[in-house]
Amino acid sequence: MATFFPWGKSRKRSNILWLDLGDLGDLVNPGGPHEQWQDHGLGLLRTILHQHGIQTDLASTRAVTSWDQLAPQLRGYDMLLMNVRSYTYPVARKAAVLFKEINPNGLVLVGGMHATVAPDEMLSVQAFDKICMGAGEKVIVDLVKDPESFPRVFSGESAKSMAEWPMIDRELWPKPAGGWRMRRRWKWRWPLEPECGWGPGPVATILTSRVCPWKCVFCNESSYIPLMGRRPVDMVIDELNYLDRKYGVGSVVIHDSMFFQNPSWLEEWLEKYPRKTKRWTYWAAARADTVKQWPDLFIALVKETNWRTISIGFESGSDRVLKILNKEVTEEENYFVIDLVNRLGDELEAKGEQPPVFWSNIMLGIPGETREDAFKTMRMLKTMKRVMPSISFYAPYPGSALGYQLIAEGKSLMSKDNYHRFPGDEKVKGIDYQFYRDLIAGKYDDEVNKGLDTVMHGAELYRGSLVKA
Repeated sequence: MATFFPWGKSRKRSNILWLDLGDLGDLVNPGGPHEQWQDHGLGLLRTILHQHGIQTDLASTRAVTSWDQLAPQLRGYDMLLMNVRSYTYPVARKAAVLFKEINPNGLVLVGGMHATVAPDEMLSVQAFDKICMGAGEKVIVDLVKDPESFPRVFSGESAKSMAEWPMIDRELWPKPAGGWRMRRRWKWRWPLEPECGWGPGPVATILTSRVCPWKCVFCNESSYIPLMGRRPVDMVIDELNYLDRKYGVGSVVIHDSMFFQNPSWLEEWLEKYPRKTKRWTYWAAARADTVKQWPDLFIALVKETNWRTISIGFESGSDRVLKILNKEVTEEENYFVIDLVNRLGDELEAKGEQPPVFWSNIMLGIPGETREDAFKTMRMLKTMKRVMPSISFYAPYPGSALGYQLIAEGKSLMSKDNYHRFPGDEKVKGIDYQFYRDLIAGKYDDEVNKGLDTVMHGAELYRGSLVKA
């Protein structure tokens, strides 16, 4: 019986299947553009396999709307590969069990962040035959060629530098299954990615660095992969120009957890990006303290390289909460970068140029946070002249210091059965989530506005801005 795939690849070509993970239907009827963005880990590892002559077929939980639709696509394979994050763990577990039911002698090979930070949970699932902790790029070929030579749980090995990575073959990513209407709505030109409000589509998402060196207690990234050498500027520029020649780039998203670090790399980017590319607008992340440390470099990057969406993990406007989070940033540093970007935006707007906008990451529902702390955070948000708020409820994921603490204390409402990123879900016991819902709805705006010299925004600023976490 032939296996039919939703994006037109109609016949089984390999005995190895890679399953792209995500919520059912995200590539069919997405709630927003981010649900359609792609897994760079999948793209990198499939590229490596294919370059070594190991072909894989592809299916996606995001491209079906039910498990019954997925089941026929799993039939007849000897091996299933999955890259598992904490929020895709429930989907991966169910897919592995289903695969084994359909292919009793098949092997399921998994890796990824959740395999690294929560190996005990992975071990408890008998359908996971081989579990790779850590990076997979140095072991994926040997693992697929001879899985029985590996123990059930083993440590992967990362490249020393991203310069060792091949350019991802983006046509190994899943296609949208929603037809031309969805592609037209989101300005999607596959295999580039859909517009999300940060810049015109189609969007080229890239990585220039991996892992943030800071140790915030809410983040589990540093427990997953050790620091590695940054991708050379020329390699990044060459890839962007290649993608533009082949597909046409509208804007760029630099997916680094922390772009604004390593001044020597940034200075080279400043010198080459405007000269060697079409100078597309781009989204990239910084920290308030690094902006204050190198303000002239930051200003030059904004002005000369068209850095127009500036992602800052402000998290909180309260020194007390920033210390709880081990953010290593202060209220004063947060306000320094806000004032700087406000003034930069006014200057560029006066010249008729596009002003920079904050993509402002804000966290609420942090254990130990008081109402006044939360008011200070929303007050800080209102001082940003041009901002897209990204507000989330704190989530205690395994692998993070605070996450481990809350899990050990029995205070986490997240578990192996319901790891998720749904915005409105309650994630920690003892948190007054109704207060936070009312806060975001604007019911406490009188308190928030106290102390503001000028009230630039009402509750419309953050109403409806709660995002996945």
